[in-house]
Amino acid sequence: MLETLATPLYETRPEEDRLDAAIERALVGLTDRQADDGHWAYELEADVTIPSEYILLNHFLGRIDDAVEAKLANYIRAIQGEHGGWPLYHDGDFDMSASVKAYYALKLTGEDIEAPHMTWARKAIRKHGGAARCNVFTRFTLALFGHVPWRAVPVMRVEALLLPKWAPFHIDKVSYWSRTVMVPLLVLAALKPRARNPRGIGIEELFCTPADEEMQYLRNPTDQFLGTVLLLLDRVARVIEPLFPKVLERKAIGRAMAFIKERLNGEDGLGGIFPAMANSLMVFDALGYPGDHPDVVTARSAVDKLLVFRNGMGYCQPCLSPVWDTGLALYALMEAGMEGDHPIVRRASRWLVGRQILDVKGDWAANRGHIRPGGWAFQYWNDFYPDVDDTAVVAMALHRADADAYGEAIERGVEWILGMQSRNGGWGAFDADNNHYFLQSIPFADHGALLDPPTADVTARCISLLAQVGYDHTHPAVARGLAYLRREQEEDGSWFGRWGNNYVYGTWSVLSAFNAAGADMQAPYIRKAAAWLKYCQRPDGGWGEDCSTYLDHRRWYVSVAAKARRMDAVKTSTPSQTSWALLGLMAAGEVDSDSVRRGIEYLLDAPRDNGKWKEEYFNAVGFPRIFYLRYHGYSAYFPLWTLARYRNLIAADAERPVFGM
Repeated sequence: MLETLATPLYETRPEEDRLDAAIERALVGLTDRQADDGHWAYELEADVTIPSEYILLNHFLGRIDDAVEAKLANYIRAIQGEHGGWPLYHDGDFDMSASVKAYYALKLTGEDIEAPHMTWARKAIRKHGGAARCNVFTRFTLALFGHVPWRAVPVMRVEALLLPKWAPFHIDKVSYWSRTVMVPLLVLAALKPRARNPRGIGIEELFCTPADEEMQYLRNPTDQFLGTVLLLLDRVARVIEPLFPKVLERKAIGRAMAFIKERLNGEDGLGGIFPAMANSLMVFDALGYPGDHPDVVTARSAVDKLLVFRNGMGYCQPCLSPVWDTGLALYALMEAGMEGDHPIVRRASRWLVGRQILDVKGDWAANRGHIRPGGWAFQYWNDFYPDVDDTAVVAMALHRADADAYGEAIERGVEWILGMQSRNGGWGAFDADNNHYFLQSIPFADHGALLDPPTADVTARCISLLAQVGYDHTHPAVARGLAYLRREQEEDGSWFGRWGNNYVYGTWSVLSAFNAAGADMQAPYIRKAAAWLKYCQRPDGGWGEDCSTYLDHRRWYVSVAAKARRMDAVKTSTPSQTSWALLGLMAAGEVDSDSVRRGIEYLLDAPRDNGKWKEEYFNAVGFPRIFYLRYHGYSAYFPLWTLARYRNLIAADAERPVFGM
């Protein structure tokens, strides 16, 4: 294997031996993880809510698996926070909904509520106001189990699926993830089934006021006037609910089931995401589908494929990330010196080409029905929901591997990307112009993640692709995208990162795009961004941005980097975020700066295991403020990519990279 990997690209330098050795070890570690068919799939870890919901799903259905649930319980206990509850990310603050679900899941598996860890959790939950303070999704689950009255959740009528597109609410106006979760949820809201809960376990001890007596369940999610009006409308709707014609309800349920079955997506599951899969299983059960019905068997297989077991513990992934992992890993390998005709690169490229969605017009066609399919999804298969970010990354990797051999796939991907640009010049992740912000005020939307508007990081990836394949800054789509990015820059010089933690991720992405598009990298707004990255560097040479920076979307460096400089921060530098900062600085022409040298030293010194950097902290986000992720692959390919880029720029005596990312 070693003979086939990259060879040193320059003559002896002071750090050449360490740099080459680290790159070589990372290359071996990454290539050893490649599957026989050419792809990579690393674990994708979320917070405690997903394994807890898996246990709750089993007890709703009455299909308890004690052996599996015992391993999930071990994991849940292991990640309990020092505050007694459970956080939404490693070393995070107490979260009510996560803590209630975790406590209930443990109790369902047979935990003694007087055990020290359960007593500790119960005290923390009650200290923060009790289970009545959970979010809407959690209260909906508790209503299914009969632990809160149905008035604890907003009125959710399945007849909403019959509304015309011009209505204030339409299912096409919300994000893909909300759509796939909401459609089965609306059916459950109509049927109001009761969980089987074979062991008859409740959580009345978690309520400060008895659940039936609590009167303050619903809250204004935005604190805006519209939210107050919609809360009043919810009260009116609750009074007139019995008058709704049953014939319309049955028609709407039929439409919902047609939606679900059309998108069931085999063993990759509805929407490719756990909450939608779990909701579909509960709907099948509520409608009386037998356990051996093909749709039930398929949906159950999709859920069980998400389980991960190791060292006596287990957790449930929120989804699988093979296309994303493969595209980024492939890019890192080529940065490290592998050519397009290398067998490892060829296998990965061919696997990616085989995953392109060419024949299905998914939900994105509601706003862009005139364009041809041509995107890639995040998961193994998710034909109705390709995403812009994956498509841009995969197309860039294929273009770099062999622009001629994969030209048709690249062209179709670029065509789809161009068609998915929103009117403001930016790109969202799964839909175009999905920015009906007034919907964030409905009582159901207390999670704040109902929509999929354009964001800087996704827009940057699209511009990077277009620039890499030959579109210059004068092309209308590129020009509008660059203008959008300039408008989105924060006052401090950074850019918000929607899909990775956070301003470091966003700033790397945007600087790469401006560099690829041929922008003046000495322009004041570019230098301001580079200065911001330098300012946020930690004393150990790395960068580390906590998930709490999503709480207000502003001024994270005051609470994180400033504390780090006083050496009293509890957070730490991470390999992933250090890599993003370094890639951003190198895109800005800072390869010879002291900041880059110190960052490279941090990566060379950071602990590794079989070529993969060790990283406990979460490095990405599903939904800002409520759902965070740890991509286990990020610490395998981003540091490799970064060290290799540094070596290449030094060897070529080049100021900046020539590729899109």
